[in-house]
Amino acid sequence: MRLIVYNRAVRALFPLLLCAAASAHATTVAVDVGHFIEEPGATSARGRPEFEFNRELAVEIDSAARRSGLKTMLIGYDGFMSELTARTAAARNADFFLAVHHDSVQPHFLETWEYDAVERRFSDRYSGFSLFISRKNGSLKGSRACASAIGEALRGAGFRPSLYHADPIPGENKPFADKTNGVHYYDNLIVLKTARTPAVLLEAGVILNRDEELKMRSEETRKRIAGAVAQGLGRCLGGRRF
Repeated sequence: MRLIVYNRAVRALFPLLLCAAASAHATTVAVDVGHFIEEPGATSARGRPEFEFNRELAVEIDSAARRSGLKTMLIGYDGFMSELTARTAAARNADFFLAVHHDSVQPHFLETWEYDAVERRFSDRYSGFSLFISRKNGSLKGSRACASAIGEALRGAGFRPSLYHADPIPGENKPFADKTNGVHYYDNLIVLKTARTPAVLLEAGVILNRDEELKMRSEETRKRIAGAVAQGLGRCLGGRRF
């Protein structure tokens, strides 16, 4: 009788033990909030700092990744992490590094308009997402695989890559690593080349574009982007061989 009770207890605990083991070995993604309060990045067409967009989207990606079974660590949320190498150092125990940003355009494309009685700069010339990896990263194969998987998932969710970062003009000319999925090489980006894991930088949308800025402000859009990013990460990290 005691043996039967013992066996039943073990069977009851077995699923919990499996979950605990899976959690202990779950892949960890470092989600980095691009920029910081003192240097908040681009200013949107309506005057909002990029850092605020980055923080909102990073939180959504963090939540979506955790729901999909990944572990996460959120880096730079408080807005005081000014040293870029400190970000990758903080992520040293993660398995993947994702930097979350929103995009601008080259200065010579900017126009002006008035919004809330203030003259603002904008450009409706470009829109869409972009992904960047560095050939100086020690895990280039993994970086490229995950960037392509994220780009594919974003396209599947109805978003499209901007592609203009490959244009042969000053300030751009970033060669494609995967044109279909909007992945470019940007070798000297500090967080990409100093990360000790595969690393990708996401430019989620062009906030100097007046229509796209409004979409990026939308909670529904953020959730769609986050869900797609989590899906892409799950695909590339689930059975990783890099």
